[in-house]
Amino acid sequence: MPAVDDPTLAPPEPPAAPGGTTPTAPAAPRPRGGLFRAFWRWHFYASFLVIPVVLVLAVTGLIYLFRFQLEPALHPELLRVDAPPEGAQLAGFEPYRIGVAATYPDATVVSMTEPATETDPLRFSLETAAGTPLDVFVDPWTGKILGDLNPDTTLSGTAVRLHADLMAGAVGDAVLELGACWAIVMALSGYYLFWRGRHARARKRRAGTGQARLRTTHAWTGAFVGGGLLMLVVSGLPWTGIWGANVQSLATRAGTSMWSQDHGALSDPVSTLDESLPHTHEVPWAQGRSPVPTSDPDAPTRSVATVDTALLLAAQEGLAHPMTVALPRDENGVLSVIGYAFDDPGRERSVHVDRFGGTVVSQYGYDDYPALAKTVAQGIALHEGRRFGTPNLVLTAAFCVAVVVMCVTGPLMWWRRRPRGQGRAGAPRGTLPLRATPLLAVAVVVLGVALPLFGASLLVVLLLDRFVLRRLPATRRFFDVA
Repeated sequence: MPAVDDPTLAPPEPPAAPGGTTPTAPAAPRPRGGLFRAFWRWHFYASFLVIPVVLVLAVTGLIYLFRFQLEPALHPELLRVDAPPEGAQLAGFEPYRIGVAATYPDATVVSMTEPATETDPLRFSLETAAGTPLDVFVDPWTGKILGDLNPDTTLSGTAVRLHADLMAGAVGDAVLELGACWAIVMALSGYYLFWRGRHARARKRRAGTGQARLRTTHAWTGAFVGGGLLMLVVSGLPWTGIWGANVQSLATRAGTSMWSQDHGALSDPVSTLDESLPHTHEVPWAQGRSPVPTSDPDAPTRSVATVDTALLLAAQEGLAHPMTVALPRDENGVLSVIGYAFDDPGRERSVHVDRFGGTVVSQYGYDDYPALAKTVAQGIALHEGRRFGTPNLVLTAAFCVAVVVMCVTGPLMWWRRRPRGQGRAGAPRGTLPLRATPLLAVAVVVLGVALPLFGASLLVVLLLDRFVLRRLPATRRFFDVA
């Protein structure tokens, strides 16, 4: 979304007539052709949709990136425990699970997550009778229940929900997807304008004009942001309700999948604070080609496995701590242990334990994912700033901050150069020369087909421009229609 400067926007001053008077002359024709002006116009109007969307995504993304620092600071009484005496060892967690279940009799214990460090609590994720998620925190050294939180109402939980669908369901999801699609247009057009406008910006800087520094800041920040924005948008599209759902449907028909959820457990972790786990998506386990593991309540051996049994067996299978144990909903369910794979999707693996026999009945991991799902898993880890550790986190955070800068400097530039008192938006005038540049026409069609929501919105905009904006003098003037 780099800034541009086009010296052809203002019509030339008419020459002075003899005697020093300025002759009355017909208005100079407004230039309308050329890629530069057309791209600038699309860049300008796309910003009205893109800026609010990417601003929300950038701010909520920043909160999400630093959730492990923010939440303990906001809830230290729940998310921090005193360090144990030297040499202390953790006892089993099953008594704590029983205690939590007894303390919250109207809720169902869905999962348990081990402490990551000696000062972290043991976390139980519950689901209330009303279907509301609830996280209960327990001191692993004393067994004291520290309290509970609805993860959806925390700062991080609210940011996640806004980031997902603006907390507006399918409508919010569609708005975010539409903004993300047009953000691609903003980034691509911005790079073109950045390159073509470089000489004009240099002249402005040499002339010391008022907006030179602001334009340069916007331009170079956009040059940095553009590539990262494209990566973040593309890696985030699989979550969307239209593009993501349609691509997943096509992938399923082709015998593959973007997602790789292992439905070995009959209940899934529900905590939005626990981001060390593989993301869950409602698709059939292994696309329905593998049997869902179950426990056998009629087995001759009636010993009942506990969460501690499951953790022990999973550790023997090589899963990394801290692990999460998803509990079964009924007698046929299994104890599913999910290993820690925060910064490496290649280590994602689940082990399913028969709750009666206490044996491993199946495993499912990254090596079992379809090739497409492996690609998506890596893209998600990169998108969330966790694939390459601290450098990935810092770079993603820098992208978010840069996007905020773009969202501020862009409107500020318009505000400073807007035509005052003329009843005009001050948009650059220009039309895409599609007939003269067939490759551009092909690119627009391909982008519209690849991104259906973008294609549909583009068609609406073109029809509106052709049959409404151009026909009414007031709208033609306000929108600066060429």
